[in-house]
Amino acid sequence: MDSDRILVLLLHGNQLKRTARTGWAQRGIPAPESVADHSYGVIFCALLLTQLIDQPFDLAAVLAMATLHDLPEGLTTDIPAPVWALFPEGPKGPAERLAMETIASSAPAAAGLLDWWEAYRRNESAEAQLVHDADKLDQYLQAYVYHTHFGNRQLDEFWAVSRRYHFPEAQALYEALRSRRESDIRQTPPT
Repeated sequence: MDSDRILVLLLHGNQLKRTARTGWAQRGIPAPESVADHSYGVIFCALLLTQLIDQPFDLAAVLAMATLHDLPEGLTTDIPAPVWALFPEGPKGPAERLAMETIASSAPAAAGLLDWWEAYRRNESAEAQLVHDADKLDQYLQAYVYHTHFGNRQLDEFWAVSRRYHFPEAQALYEALRSRRESDIRQTPPT
């Protein structure tokens, strides 16, 4: 075992604990969650969805994809969607792939890590689609928490357009969260 190479990979993963989700900061959240916080939320949502959806999933693949889905941000940082929209078409995928290759190159099991990450990016398997649903569901859960705990109204844009999910169970959770948010807004007196 090459401990030094494995430690380099682990340190890349650890970097996600110190990488803020900048989209939240842009919207006035004073201490936004880290990419690692979000990754945990995605892992937890994905695990729960595998239990709610009545079909078999490769749980190892689901959890691996959920764990790795934002690992490139340890090098690229978390560049929010409005910023990517300002770039010429197409640089996000190659930049993230190069970051993932750089990170994984330090690991003896690099090929397996890259395979799971690429499977997530392709979004062709039921496992990848479930992780994509979990990724979006966690984002909306976090927007709801920021709204209810901090009263942040700069997050209304997240709710302006209804999101579509791959699985009806994820869609139902999203719709229930939207409904809960709307109910909270009706019950909150204006300031």
